[in-house]
Amino acid sequence: MKSKLLVLIFFCISNSFAQSGVPDFFLDGKSVVLISNAPSARPVMGFEEIAHQVHQGLVEAGGDPVGYFELEEIVLNEEIQAGYASLFAKRLINGIVILTRLPNGAFEMNMAPFSNNKNIVNPGSSWSMRGSNIKELNESLIKIGEVTQSKNLLVLEVPEFPQGSQSGSSSYISRNPLNLNVFRLGIPLSGAGGEGSHLTSFRYDLLGRSDAERARSQEREKEQLQAVFETSYPHQVVFLTEAKTSQELIRDRVQFVLRRVEGREGDLMKSMGVSGQSPNPEKVVVKYYIHFLVRDELYIGPKWDADANWQVALTNFLQNLNP
Repeated sequence: MKSKLLVLIFFCISNSFAQSGVPDFFLDGKSVVLISNAPSARPVMGFEEIAHQVHQGLVEAGGDPVGYFELEEIVLNEEIQAGYASLFAKRLINGIVILTRLPNGAFEMNMAPFSNNKNIVNPGSSWSMRGSNIKELNESLIKIGEVTQSKNLLVLEVPEFPQGSQSGSSSYISRNPLNLNVFRLGIPLSGAGGEGSHLTSFRYDLLGRSDAERARSQEREKEQLQAVFETSYPHQVVFLTEAKTSQELIRDRVQFVLRRVEGREGDLMKSMGVSGQSPNPEKVVVKYYIHFLVRDELYIGPKWDADANWQVALTNFLQNLNP
């Protein structure tokens, strides 16, 4: 009987917390909404459809959402993320709302204050709530609004989709870096990106993974990467399992770091300043490039070598380093 009572009390406390008021920064200032939408979730819903359906709930809860963006476009690479951060700072954004639609169709909403730097949100606690579908999520938001006092008065009645960051592509260099035979190439494993990569953890395919799951994933990832590098790269490499600053890596004689981005091929080519057009710009591909830490230069190689299969993309890129 006692155990049943404890379970009931815990459930009530958890449910009460989930329905508690939204954070103050959401109720007093502008917010932007970043949406990550699992393509395998059913029923099929597009990014803008989700935005239109959740907008009224956010307004009813006391928010002032002034723009909706796709999370995957923002975290495409460090340069683009920094560009969006600058855009948000200019618009005096106060809060970041991250709405993730998971592969099972459920929604998780996280709210965090805007960091006012390129991280956009910093690691740490964030307010969150879940709904098994968009209707349930909206109902919860509306209930919160019924008992919440907001300082946001003149708010948008319909969602807006502002033009994204126009971060320049001039820092991408379409050739190979020199001296790869002198310095070790750092290869970050998943979760080793540092504070700037925290935003990525809200993607539909990464949200909610435990430390143990990430560690196992890193080990599998390392084994797969080693198999490719042993056959396609003749120089020294070092696998990075935790975040380090550029200065720390340079002290460790790691001046080059392998970077990976995943996104729609058309978006990637445009963001990297690659001429020509993809035959299938909507296709999701993986592209590797090398970050030269000393000069903060990004080398994408002389040929466009992205591929939907990451192992093929990596093999292509490494082979193009040694034509």
